[in-house]
Amino acid sequence: MTPLPEALPDTAPALSTLMVQASAKAKLTPAQQRFNDLLARIELLSGHIQRLESWSDRHRYGHIQALREWVQQAQVHRKSLLLFVHERLQTTDFTDRQQRMARGLVRGLIDQLAASADPQVQALSDLYVSEEDTQEAAEEQAEAARQLRERIEEALGQPLNKPSQYQTPEEMMAAGMRQWQQQQEANEAKKNAKRTARKAEKQAKKKSAAAEKGEVPVAMLRELDAKSAIRTIFRQLASALHPDREPDEQERLRKTGLMSEVNAAYEKNDLTTLLRLQMQVTQGSPKSTAGMADDKLMAMSMLLKEQVAALEDDLDQLQSRLSRELCVPVRADADEAVMAQSLQRLQADQRHITESLESDLRRIQNDAELKRWLKEQWQLAKATSA
Repeated sequence: MTPLPEALPDTAPALSTLMVQASAKAKLTPAQQRFNDLLARIELLSGHIQRLESWSDRHRYGHIQALREWVQQAQVHRKSLLLFVHERLQTTDFTDRQQRMARGLVRGLIDQLAASADPQVQALSDLYVSEEDTQEAAEEQAEAARQLRERIEEALGQPLNKPSQYQTPEEMMAAGMRQWQQQQEANEAKKNAKRTARKAEKQAKKKSAAAEKGEVPVAMLRELDAKSAIRTIFRQLASALHPDREPDEQERLRKTGLMSEVNAAYEKNDLTTLLRLQMQVTQGSPKSTAGMADDKLMAMSMLLKEQVAALEDDLDQLQSRLSRELCVPVRADADEAVMAQSLQRLQADQRHITESLESDLRRIQNDAELKRWLKEQWQLAKATSA
């Protein structure tokens, strides 16, 4: 067993230092190459996660704060527009068509402001939700939903389930997304079932053949070898880092911290962390991999493969969470400058929306401009829903 050096290095070695090195006389065996490939994959995924978290830390707060401010200002302008159009409906000489357009615009603004729970907005909501207005709005929504349904069914390649339940474009879109997701999940489930069945069939054949020969299955032996290897490394580290054997108080605290990392890694079967801690403690190449036989390397590769799967899942979750929070696609393999530009564009778009609302407020103080603006908004809404 390698004794603990007097002073432990502050940083753990890179995973690349754990790889089996080829020599001039002998090339790497398939088992050694597989071991190295898994280490490289773990190092790549860990790096992706660290860089993405670091990038997020630099941009997340400022981006969300800027968006929040622009959205809040936009809501203030929407409320001002709502109150202004409502007032003009009482005092301005509108045609019947202009009144319908104005009332439709008011309802749209109320919908956009509904989350604010503002008493004035609620009062106007109660006022404008009359039976006639509701019927008119429902007919418009139903027609837009019908048109959207046709496009969704064309994209899905099959009819939408129970389409009569969905009366608005939003409901129809949500239903289409759910059905698309169900299609994807069903397809993936079929693929997984086939893969599982094939794997189970192969394992059953191997077990049957081994049973006939009176042998222990190779997979079971490798699993036992992997557990034995990780247990051996853990015991070596626990012995070397035992804090009660250290007379120096500061060094005892350091060992206690390292031992906490060892315990956490052992509980998770985190082989790479244990190997790096072993190198950090011994300040040299870990004996657990130097000159290790292929069957032992294959056993340890089972643990590394589990770590790869866990890191891939962590990365997927991180990318999904940041994409939701930042409202732009976030990918670890994307260029950081490009993602930062996406954040800036989103902020610019929200700023443009806010400034456009403010400009509209200034423009419609004149009745003639108000009527032209109402027509433009009605045409824009119609084009958007088509």
